Amino acid sequence: MPSPATGPLAGRTVSRIGYGAMQLERLHDDPAAAVALLRRAVELGVGHVDTAQFYGDGFVNGVIREAFGSADVLIATKVGAVPDPGGPFPLRLAQRPEQLRAGVEDNLRALGLDRLPLVNLRRADRRPGLLAEGDQRVDLDDQLAVLMALRDEGKIGALGLSAVTLDVLRRALPAGIACVQNAYSLVGRDDEEMVELCVAEGIAWVPFFPLGGAFPGLPKVTDEPAVLAAARALGRTPAQVGLAWLLHRAPNVHLIPGTASVAHLEANLAAADIAFDAATLAALDAIPARPMEGILG
Repeated sequence: MPSPATGPLAGRTVSRIGYGAMQLERLHDDPAAAVALLRRAVELGVGHVDTAQFYGDGFVNGVIREAFGSADVLIATKVGAVPDPGGPFPLRLAQRPEQLRAGVEDNLRALGLDRLPLVNLRRADRRPGLLAEGDQRVDLDDQLAVLMALRDEGKIGALGLSAVTLDVLRRALPAGIACVQNAYSLVGRDDEEMVELCVAEGIAWVPFFPLGGAFPGLPKVTDEPAVLAAARALGRTPAQVGLAWLLHRAPNVHLIPGTASVAHLEANLAAADIAFDAATLAALDAIPARPMEGILG
């Protein structure tokens, strides 16, 4: 049987395959196409979209505002970083409490909302991505305090965490955590214990880099012989098999694959319909995982 098509996220029941909006940056010169892509996603049943004010330096949030209007879509955004187009990396950290509050206010303005349904705190505890240094090494309790205050003020609906360690998640549980976003895929399963904790606590697990390969040296799910064999047998693409495995991994998994192509969007959403027999699932489960922390230093 295929995995259930819907599941709980931030107090709502939504499609388990949503849409990650970062790729909309590629449509910066054609905002009408970006709006059309988002509206097509909603037509296809997408109920949640993942964004950040630093995607396209506000361009993506502006497109989301235009595309959805009054549409009933759960918008999840992030704070903890800001654009840095002139730097060695396109982002710089913004981890201090006053920066987190400013990030929430920026998202509210850009999205045209009075309340952000879900805000993920993008920590900098681990790779891949930037690691916190200097005054950007901020205690978790100080960060949660300002985000909980914003929740009490009605500006945030639910809180999530991104790029965190198991210890940080455990410390954050009393604050009420709705979801965790970490890098995770069939070939990068560093966080198995965290996945199980999220299942036990009723926390959605929202993996980014769901097909691996996002950085040089990272293995790609779509290169694995067992994935290729399953794709051939099922008449599907290797990417669809990799996404479907994640949905089968645990009932709390929600996916946010991104694309700038309507055809690719439709293919991603079709992964929810894939059913694995016992032998195929066992072959996929037997693929050896590579520890990402070791590869990325």
